[in-house]
Amino acid sequence: MRIALPPTIDPAAFAAHDPSAVVLDLHGETMGTSWNVRFAAPAGTDPSSIRSAIVTRLAGLVREMSHWVPDSLLCRFNRSAPGTWTTLPPDFAHVMTRGLEIAEATSGAFDPAIGTLTDAWGLGALPSAASASAADIETALVRSGWSRLSFAPGGAHLRQPGGIALDLSGIAKGHAVDVIADLLHDAGILHALVEIGGELVGRGIRPDGDPWWVDLESPPGLTLEPLRIALYGQAIATSGDYRRGAHTLDPRLGRPTDTGVVSASVIHQTALEADAWATALTVLGPDGLCLAHHEDMVARIVTEIDGRVCEHLTAPLLAMLSD
Repeated sequence: MRIALPPTIDPAAFAAHDPSAVVLDLHGETMGTSWNVRFAAPAGTDPSSIRSAIVTRLAGLVREMSHWVPDSLLCRFNRSAPGTWTTLPPDFAHVMTRGLEIAEATSGAFDPAIGTLTDAWGLGALPSAASASAADIETALVRSGWSRLSFAPGGAHLRQPGGIALDLSGIAKGHAVDVIADLLHDAGILHALVEIGGELVGRGIRPDGDPWWVDLESPPGLTLEPLRIALYGQAIATSGDYRRGAHTLDPRLGRPTDTGVVSASVIHQTALEADAWATALTVLGPDGLCLAHHEDMVARIVTEIDGRVCEHLTAPLLAMLSD
């Protein structure tokens, strides 16, 4: 078992934790998957009120950014007339700001504006054939692409150029994990592990003084040495088509990825960033290693090419491995 530890741990975390605190678990469903929260409950915590706050907050995010809910703000933007400007609420604006920045940094390997493509491949809310024709792909590519969007972050205004459709499934879930971790912190819960559909954030430590341990997810059927992460003040996301409901399209080609990457995991300060970067690395394939190194990213990429399985760890992740 390999163990990865964060470079630094704030001593204040140990001073603030309560060894006698009870660890509580809450769970539910959202965004077509499940959410789970484990936290060290301060004295007097009402789990029902915490759960209600979580459910309400997640429902608000769904109303804003779901491409499955017809009356969501995202879907209304997708249907809006050419030239229409939509003012985005803070969560949506934050996701678009970082999403467009990551799209530029990855030359479109991550793209929040591929809703028409996902629909063409039957991966969106609209029923469609499981395989898109060449004509369907060409049409979808013309109507897709982050570079066609005009966004004014200062006023949170997003312009519909005409026919473009957002799909934030590669970033919104990560943002939701961050949001719930922040909600818990604001409620006085400083030590928690939050998970939505396999994306996780760890804050603080457990009552026994240990960090929140998370085993890095590996594709089934592959023999890899287990890698356990001390998720202290960090987030982790994994992208891979073996996961339930996961299908990664290359936004630049309009087709499913064929890069040999079977799994890409990213550890970052936020789950939003980890989510989007993991998607981009899956699309980029082995070339993504150069970008990961350039960005000084904590990441693991697992490839299977011509029957040969390789595990690639970036230098920052190697530095986290304990002896």
